[in-house]
Amino acid sequence: MTRRGEVRVAMIGTRFMGKAHSNAWTQVAHFHGRPLKPVLQVLCGRDRAHAETLAERWGWQHVETDWRRVLERDDVDVVDICTPNNLHAEPAIAALKAGKHVLCEKPLARNVKECLPMVRAAAAAKGQLNFVCFNYRRVPALALARKLVLEERLGRIYHVRCVYLNSGAMNPDAPLRWRMQADLAGSGPNGDLNAHIVDAARFVSGLEIAEVAAAAETFIKERPIAGQPGRKGKVTVEDAILMLARFSNGALGSFEASRFGRGWRNKNAIEINGEKGALRFEFEDMNRLKYFDATAPNRLQGWTDILVTEPDHPYAGAYWPPGHVIGYEHTFINICADVLEALGQGPRAIAALQPNFADACQVQRVLDAALKAARSRRWERTGC
Repeated sequence: MTRRGEVRVAMIGTRFMGKAHSNAWTQVAHFHGRPLKPVLQVLCGRDRAHAETLAERWGWQHVETDWRRVLERDDVDVVDICTPNNLHAEPAIAALKAGKHVLCEKPLARNVKECLPMVRAAAAAKGQLNFVCFNYRRVPALALARKLVLEERLGRIYHVRCVYLNSGAMNPDAPLRWRMQADLAGSGPNGDLNAHIVDAARFVSGLEIAEVAAAAETFIKERPIAGQPGRKGKVTVEDAILMLARFSNGALGSFEASRFGRGWRNKNAIEINGEKGALRFEFEDMNRLKYFDATAPNRLQGWTDILVTEPDHPYAGAYWPPGHVIGYEHTFINICADVLEALGQGPRAIAALQPNFADACQVQRVLDAALKAARSRRWERTGC
C-alpha cells in the first residue's frame, strides 16, 4: 500500500496534539534513520481556516474538513487520530476497515464499552498497524527504567507510587471545555492524566492492575460557557481522583491525578520499590532517572542520578552528544520513528509494536474500574 520509500500520513485533529504530531512527522527523518520517510499528505480539521494555517506552517499538502473524505483517498497509508476522546472510535474503526494503518491518541476511547469494537476491528485488520500514543513510554529515562526491570535489577516489585498533577483547572472563571464534559471526554483527569501513569506503571513494571479502590471529587461544579455571557454549564467529570491498586503479583500501588495540584504544571512521576532496587522518575526533570541498587554494599548504597543522554541509552543516540538534553516533543518523534521502523520491517514488527489497541484497552479497564470504585466506595476488579 505504501509507495516505495514513503509513508503517506493523514492526520485528523489540529489543536494541541495536532501540533505535537505535526512536529514529530516533520522532524523524525532528520534524527532517526528509517527505511521509510513520512509524507504529510492530508490534514483534517472542522475549522478549515485553522487547518489551512496549520497545514501551511507544518507542510501538510492537502486539507479536508470531513474525516470520511480522508478515508476515501487512495493516497493515504496511515491515519493519525488526534481528536477529542469522543471522536476516536468511529474514525479509527472506519480507517482500519478502509485498509489504513492507524495511530490514535490516548485514551483509546471514553470507556471500555467503546474500546472493545476498536480492539475487534484491529484484530480483524491483518497486517495493519494499530497503535496508541502513550508518549511517555518513549521518554528515554522511562524506557531505560523498563530495561532495568527486565534485567531483574529490582527483583520482586512491592510498591508502585504514581502522581500526575497540574493546576490547569483552578481558575473558577475559566470556561467550560470539552475535557470537562463526560459526553466528550469520558472522564476528567482520570482519562487525561491517570491514563498516563497507569500506562507507565504497567509498562515499567510489566505487571497488570487487578483491583482498585478510589475517591473522586469535582471541586468546581459549574463554569462559564464560552461566548454566552452570564451563562454557566455543569462540569460532568471529576477534577481529581485518588486510586489505590493491587497488582497481579500482590504489589500495592497508589495513583493521584488532579488538575488542582497548585504549584505543579506537569508533575508526572513514578516510583517503584523492589526487593533488590528501586526507581524514581519525574517528567519535569525528564532526562534523569534515579536508581537505587540494594545489592551494593551498605556503605555504597544510595540513589544514583542517571543522566539519560548516552548513545547506548534508549532513543538518546539519535539526538545530541551526551549531556545535551531533549524535551517533550521528542517523545512523539520517537513514536514516529518506531512506527516507521515497524512499517518498514513488515507484518511481524507491525504486530509486535506496543502499545496497540488491545494493550490500551487494559488501561481503560483500570480507569473504568476506578470510576466505579469511586461511586461504590468499594474495591472493584479491573478484569485485567
